[in-house]
Amino acid sequence: MRWRHTFQTRIAGVLALLLLVVVAATYFAVKTATTRAVENQAEVQLETGSQVFERLLDLRGRRLQYGLDWLTADEPFKQAVAEGKPAPILAALERHGTGIGSSEVFVLDLDGKVMVSTLPLFARGTPFPQDDALRHARRSGLQMLIVAMDGRPYLLVQKDVVNPQPVARIVMGFPMDAQFANELRAMSNLEVSFLAVQDGRPGPLFTTQPDTVQPDIVTTLRQAQVNPEAHIEGFHGQRMLSQVLSLANTGASDEVRVLLQSPLDHALESFAPLDRQFLGIALAVLLVSLAGALFLARRVSRPLNALVEAAERIGAGDYRTPVRVRSHDEFGLLARAFNAMQSGIAVRERQLAHNALHDPLTGLPNRALAMERLGSAISARRPVVLLYVGIENYRVINEGFGPQGVEEMLREASRCLSMSLLASDTAARITGSEFLVLLENTEIDRAVARADRLYTLLTEPQRVGNDELRHEVSIGIAAYPADGQQVEELISRAAIARHDAASLPGHLQIYQQHRELAHQRQITLIRDLRRAVVEGELFLCYQPKLDLSQGHVRQAEALLRWQHPTLGQVSPAEFIPLAERTGSMGSLTLWVIEEAVRQIAEWGQRGLHIQLSVNISVDDLADDDLAIRVTALLMQYDVAAEQLIFEITESAIMHNPQQALNVLEQLRGCGISLSVDDYGTGYSSLAQLQRLPVQELKIDQSFVRNLDSTSGDGVIVRSTIEMSHNLGLKVVAEGVEFAPSLKLLKQWKCDTAQGYLISRPLNAMAFEMWMRRERVPL
Repeated sequence: MRWRHTFQTRIAGVLALLLLVVVAATYFAVKTATTRAVENQAEVQLETGSQVFERLLDLRGRRLQYGLDWLTADEPFKQAVAEGKPAPILAALERHGTGIGSSEVFVLDLDGKVMVSTLPLFARGTPFPQDDALRHARRSGLQMLIVAMDGRPYLLVQKDVVNPQPVARIVMGFPMDAQFANELRAMSNLEVSFLAVQDGRPGPLFTTQPDTVQPDIVTTLRQAQVNPEAHIEGFHGQRMLSQVLSLANTGASDEVRVLLQSPLDHALESFAPLDRQFLGIALAVLLVSLAGALFLARRVSRPLNALVEAAERIGAGDYRTPVRVRSHDEFGLLARAFNAMQSGIAVRERQLAHNALHDPLTGLPNRALAMERLGSAISARRPVVLLYVGIENYRVINEGFGPQGVEEMLREASRCLSMSLLASDTAARITGSEFLVLLENTEIDRAVARADRLYTLLTEPQRVGNDELRHEVSIGIAAYPADGQQVEELISRAAIARHDAASLPGHLQIYQQHRELAHQRQITLIRDLRRAVVEGELFLCYQPKLDLSQGHVRQAEALLRWQHPTLGQVSPAEFIPLAERTGSMGSLTLWVIEEAVRQIAEWGQRGLHIQLSVNISVDDLADDDLAIRVTALLMQYDVAAEQLIFEITESAIMHNPQQALNVLEQLRGCGISLSVDDYGTGYSSLAQLQRLPVQELKIDQSFVRNLDSTSGDGVIVRSTIEMSHNLGLKVVAEGVEFAPSLKLLKQWKCDTAQGYLISRPLNAMAFEMWMRRERVPL
């Protein structure tokens, strides 16, 4: 007894030690991976912030350049510069508005001397200190220059004043101050610091950091090496990912530096609860495993009892559990003999069991095995959907083709069923012409979609000798636990649904008792959607799109509608997700495209030339042959590709960006225009937009509906319009419902507006009549 107790203790101790080592190694691995993930996230954030910083500098430079363009085109200003009198020049600047506020203006003569300066530092007649740098930038083709001036960083742009020959140069400078740093922080979520060094002396620091750390920031900016790679460093008790960049170096001792920082400790704090939970779970697992180890040691110390228990299991018919005796003495030999005997008996019984539980003709499980598996799923409380499949013309086939034809028919049907199964599914033949399919862990709508595909597969023509045979199939559906709690009850209700399905056009029916009306409506829509095109229940409506610069309507969006024969008009928001989920979206999109192209051709013959927008989904972007199909339709109806616009949502593009890019490039190569729909609701970046071959952005209606020039939506819409125009893209604002919104959009140079204020979606005839008497609120 004492020896056995020591043996058990040693086994338990070794197992507990091993588990402790595994838990500790796992903890430190998770800790290391978490830290690295936070660092990688900070690096991405820092890189994105750098790109935003460069984009913001570029936009500010372009704004300054636009100001110079307007100023140098002003005749009174050019006349004042030609006369060289400061007072008229300043008066022209005041009148024009340039140089007032956040920008400084310097008028230089052709020798680089100051004629007029809004910065008191530079007196009239003195050489402009950055003249050589500006001339070098012009020779190098640079549009903008960042310099240190008056101890501060400035962004400079320049332009000649021509009257009609160059008579002077005008330079406009934008100070990169604390306001600019805070603006960059708001856009990138980074800490930003600017420092200008002029003649070896640092100027004032502009930073988003607190005053207490500013001396250390100055020291870091002056002493740190300029490095495009970010590095982690300690900063006032915090770990920071930092990067020092040099923005300008126009002289031996003049330089502008920027420090970008992303804090790491705050991000790591969010993982502290996970660490505590992991340690708690590890301790619990360690205690449970220690108890298990003691129990296991107690078991392996009694090999004789194990052999006795094995003999009892074999006598009871349990052949799956082998005898686990690892000793090499007589007990070990006897254990291996037991295992060999048990294995031989198990093989013979499995063969007998297979013959008893499978159909000899098709090889599928029979009714007994199907009921056993269904019972196991119910006992484990796993959701199950039953498909009760019946071949209605079984007797006709038997009379026409005889027993051999029936056997070929049943083997082909079983092959189709086997092809449609997943690993967790079961197909069984339960009577002569009836089959049962068990779909485990499957939602009812997906089960209906699979039943629909199975119906299509089973009803394909089959060759029997020289004749062609077509099955008449009906499928009933019942689900556990919604439609029953017992095996026989579920099978009976699935059979009732199968009999009901035989009288329906779709030959597909779900058990209806105790079924919610809303869910039954969804099943009806899934079943009827595949025949909606054939029955002529689908149609298009057209919503006009107003060109704000011309005040005319030359575009419209085609919107899909479904008039169900019994449910009435069904909203696209209801049936489009069902189509995407059941794989019907591709056929719907092709119908919409063909109908839109046909309508364009019909209107064109009557002298109405319209450019139509059509929405395509994420499933369409997975179709590599979409461009080929659309080109064939354009040729069939003799319609120019330029009259078609495809609208794609941001989320559809981001689902598989590379695949989407390939398909979009093919469509653009055909001449079709492309638009990013619902812009602002997805996750696309500026870099991704530049890669896409799109010509238009469509701002989501949530930003436009209650548009106000002072609201956050107004800032977003105005910035998006300006950014899009800088990228060479047109902008469409949808959801325009109020006149003030339309006025603001026109003021902000938005290209196109769409919404109820202009017109509701109209059918083809009403749209054509509306276009003939076009009345647009401007």
